[in-house]
Amino acid sequence: METIIAVSFDSSNAAYDAVTKLKELDQQGQVTLYEGRVVERDPTGQLTVKDSVLGGEDERGLTTVSGGLIGMLVGVIAGPVGMLLGGSMGLMTGAVIEMDVDDRDDSVLSAFARHVQPGTTAVLAHVNEQSDEIVDNAMTGMGGNVLRRPAVDVETELAAAQEARDVAEHEAREKLRKERRDQKKEEIDTKLASLKAKVGKSEKTPAAT
Repeated sequence: METIIAVSFDSSNAAYDAVTKLKELDQQGQVTLYEGRVVERDPTGQLTVKDSVLGGEDERGLTTVSGGLIGMLVGVIAGPVGMLLGGSMGLMTGAVIEMDVDDRDDSVLSAFARHVQPGTTAVLAHVNEQSDEIVDNAMTGMGGNVLRRPAVDVETELAAAQEARDVAEHEAREKLRKERRDQKKEEIDTKLASLKAKVGKSEKTPAAT
């Protein structure tokens, strides 16, 4: 089953060791590792990508990549938006989504945002697992805390978040256009009123003889 996992650690070194372990499991055929990223959330809540895993390797066995479900997930939960997703408000990629408490509890994106707490380092990975126990046993043995969700559920929420952002951006553009139109109309009306006042004043002024 394809899943998205987040494994949080108090130590950044442990997170890098976890990446090595996932790669070993992949080479052994126990899991298939499609993509992974090491992320760190600082004490202020800002999340940054430290390294990524995909395809070719550098001397550390890591390479920076873009795209994929993990890249999209990081884009949503990073920074202040991720802080709000992890808190009491439902925000996705800058668009405000009205959620009740149950919705937030069930949200996949909120779960991942909450899982990567300030001051921790985490591994986010897209994997195909034969069973949960393989990764769970490996990660918990290294001091990691594992969160797992089906990849299809993550993809579905990411698509919804993207759609929500697109709608919000469209509405924002339309609102800006309307404000500009209203402002121009107000300026024109002001000029017309001023012109009418001048014309009316000149008509009342008697002509010189």
